[in-house]
Amino acid sequence: QVQLAESGGGLVQAGGSLRLSCASSGRTFSYYVMGWFRQAPGKEREFVGGINKSGGSPYYADSVKGRFTISRDNAKNTVSLQMNSLKPEDTAVYYCAAGDSLNYRPTSYNFWGQGTQVTVSS
Repeated sequence: QVQLAESGGGLVQAGGSLRLSCASSGRTFSYYVMGWFRQAPGKEREFVGGINKSGGSPYYADSVKGRFTISRDNAKNTVSLQMNSLKPEDTAVYYCAAGDSLNYRPTSYNFWGQGTQVTVSS
């Protein structure tokens, strides 16, 4: 069992940056690939990016590529999402998730955090 908790959301102006963190309880964090998703009001949950168990091979949705960076620290049981050059369309609740298969499908992830709100003003 993995429990996840996101932090670091908030209100930022367009062009600004935020860093989200996701902390995991338990000793099995390194067993899972980690993904970041987001969900805006009235929209489906959307894959943002993911990273494999060892911290390599991060990959990103086209909408955030070049602006967002995912990293993980297995010693600290954390995964982070650095978001730069934020746009109003990045406004959403952001979730971290743990799963067995690194891909864009939410159904591939077994454990989810409660989410953190990111609001980008224009």
